[in-house]
Amino acid sequence: MGVSVQVVLPLLLFLSVASAGHHDYGDALHKSILFFEGQRSGRLPPDQRLRWRRDSGLRDGAAAGVDLTGGYYDAGDNVKFGFPMAFTATLMSWGLIDFGRTFGPHKEEARKALRWATDYFMKTTAKPNTVYVQVGDAGKDHLCWERPEDMDTPRTVYKVDPSHPGSDVAAETAAALAAGSIVFREADPVYSQRLLDRAMAVFKFADRYRGAYSSSLHAAVCPCYCDFDGYQDELLWAAAWLHKASRRREYREYIKRNEVVLGASESINEFGWDNKHAGINVLISKEVLMGKDQYFQSFHVNANNFMCTLLPGISNHPQIQYSPGGLLFKVGSSNMQHVTSLSFLLLAYSNYLSHAGAHVSCGGGGTAPPAKLRQVAKRQVDYILGDNPLRMSYMVGYGPRFPRRIHHRGSSIPSVAAHPAKIGCKAGTAYYASAAPNPNLLVGAVVGGPTDATDAFPDARASFQQSEPTTYINAPLMGLLAYFSAHPNPAEWADD
Repeated sequence: MGVSVQVVLPLLLFLSVASAGHHDYGDALHKSILFFEGQRSGRLPPDQRLRWRRDSGLRDGAAAGVDLTGGYYDAGDNVKFGFPMAFTATLMSWGLIDFGRTFGPHKEEARKALRWATDYFMKTTAKPNTVYVQVGDAGKDHLCWERPEDMDTPRTVYKVDPSHPGSDVAAETAAALAAGSIVFREADPVYSQRLLDRAMAVFKFADRYRGAYSSSLHAAVCPCYCDFDGYQDELLWAAAWLHKASRRREYREYIKRNEVVLGASESINEFGWDNKHAGINVLISKEVLMGKDQYFQSFHVNANNFMCTLLPGISNHPQIQYSPGGLLFKVGSSNMQHVTSLSFLLLAYSNYLSHAGAHVSCGGGGTAPPAKLRQVAKRQVDYILGDNPLRMSYMVGYGPRFPRRIHHRGSSIPSVAAHPAKIGCKAGTAYYASAAPNPNLLVGAVVGGPTDATDAFPDARASFQQSEPTTYINAPLMGLLAYFSAHPNPAEWADD
């Protein structure tokens, strides 16, 4: 998909107008982390700050004889999907690894949010050669509109094992555990080592018993989180994180040996819970740019080419569109998942370039310094926080105007404190259909946002593509907000 002249010119104009906006990135960071407390499943801790939430899913796993309490609900429903949850944890870790020093007073709360996920994954992977990948019947859950505290739909447990392989979800879980082990290396070295040991075991299982989990568990995981892109990218992604976490030669050799077989250079203009290709190349390219490993030069070339596709006016072959208001735009639902994930890669790569004193080189002689990549990433963050044609923040609770009718069951139904009596499956429908604002503020939630090229947003619960928040929108945003809270002024980006 190319960027037309009609789109690029308004974009560049809007960039200059919006650059004067000032945001409290530290406040937005705090709120983006707080959002995860609203997504918690299990027994809530005494320091829970979103008090309208209560304990839920306390018997998760019991039917299968395992303890699967904890973890996160992925979005506005009450199912625990392991695939996007693992990607969420990996991106939370990446932000803390690369930008941990800029989290400031919010670093500990970010680690707590991450640990809520990694503790859960230690439960889901406790049985050798088995990964529990989902709790809840998505079909039945989506027929109800009820609080997680009241849910009475089946808490069916789904797993992958040698007879029912799921290399994609198992490898992403291994990546999450490996990345988490880096985050906790200094704060809790014993826990860090446990995470790394488990990550290596889970990766071995994922690689040995190959197959897509959406083939083994199609009825359970599709259409919500089918793996459309295959499991090959997750194997490379996990190996890259294991190499980063362990520095073991076996993972280095695995990556190089499987680079072509597992398609490292394919679909690199995508990055999200289903497609890790761009992330693989950016992550591994750091080794090259830091002068540590020319062995991976091809990944650096792939990452460089990927960056060119995101830079309007630089590349002869741009593959990403921008709305007239300046929002990075990909066809489909929940556009903000692309905005935050791709912006995170822009920022991470810009830092690797800065340390190496390098620029991005694109076809036709176009080049871009690291500051250009940061500028594009910051523009997306500022759009989310309110620098857009609607002058509306897409983060709940940030700024004077933000979405009030988000597609989220717990937020839209009166809390247990306000309405102690159970609200059943169909009784919640009245709240879903109401035009009134949600009674419970899911502070920090970033919704799917505009899903077409007009910068329009309906703020309606029924428009779930635009109004539903997800954990994997917020996860990469944490690192972005942390960085810009410490470096808000482009004039101070002194590397270019």
